[in-house]
Amino acid sequence: MRIVVPAGGIGGARFLRGLKAALGIDAPTSGNQTTDSTSTITVIGNTGDDITLFGLRICPDLDTVMYTLGGGINEEQGWGRAEESFTVKEELAAYGMRPTWFGLGDRDTATHIVRAQMLAAGYPLSAVTEALCDRWKPGVRLLPMTDDQVETHVVVEDEEGRRAIHFQEWWIRHRAALPAEQIISMGAESAKPAPGVLGAIAEADAVILPPSNPVVSVGSVLGVPGIREALLDKTVVGVSPIIGGAPVRGMADACLAAIGVETSAAAVAEHLGSDLLDGWLVDEADEAACQGVEGIEVRSRPLYMSDPAATEAIARAAVDLAVELSGGRA
Repeated sequence: MRIVVPAGGIGGARFLRGLKAALGIDAPTSGNQTTDSTSTITVIGNTGDDITLFGLRICPDLDTVMYTLGGGINEEQGWGRAEESFTVKEELAAYGMRPTWFGLGDRDTATHIVRAQMLAAGYPLSAVTEALCDRWKPGVRLLPMTDDQVETHVVVEDEEGRRAIHFQEWWIRHRAALPAEQIISMGAESAKPAPGVLGAIAEADAVILPPSNPVVSVGSVLGVPGIREALLDKTVVGVSPIIGGAPVRGMADACLAAIGVETSAAAVAEHLGSDLLDGWLVDEADEAACQGVEGIEVRSRPLYMSDPAATEAIARAAVDLAVELSGGRA
């Protein structure tokens, strides 16, 4: 099978690890390629969370996928490097450098330095990502959604007045506690899909939307002109990021509230649309509430990615549903 996965960070990365296991993709060879399975996975990574700090271009979701699948992730927190130290962060704070709310680990900083140097030399982000993956060997083809700069900003109002702040400041510094009036994807309207993205979709047997944030992760990928349109011709199965009316992880409820969507598996499916989704995998707790979703085949099973075996089973269920809905062509 050839599967395309538009993905965000932690939830998407952990699902991808289960998907690799379900498809028997265990031993990557080099870079973005693997030869030990007849199946392949192309990940279209969200870059809407990207931010430039201290002269470095930081791509949190791309790096989380790369580290998770390459064996370098901090498993407990789900982001950042394992066995990390923060000497550089402490030294920056000693110099009075701002912001202090975004902490770069020393090992992680090396990745950002390599990326910054390559970007400054004129390499597009897609080429930089491929070069970084040559070290980590994630066993998937990891593509940024676009080589163009896209950033998510959030309109809030507090004691400083009504203003737009970067998504990372809203998410990390304020923990999404400031009510968001609007979420804006700056630069998305003029962005183009990165090289290889539309080709991978055209060749895909199925597309699986992992349990990533539907607004600022999967939503950002779908917001790049041409990507959603290309997906409409494919069998698309989504895995709900909402269980029992709450996000599995993170603060997706705050993002959904900002765009006027209820925090429920049914509402997220309707938001994504029956023109896009062919199948929707929900937790057993949400099965009854999702029966009213029209035009989308809804299936249920336990969706907590509690351990590798559970995650693999969820991924296998998504693949099986995609195969069924494609009439066995996938």
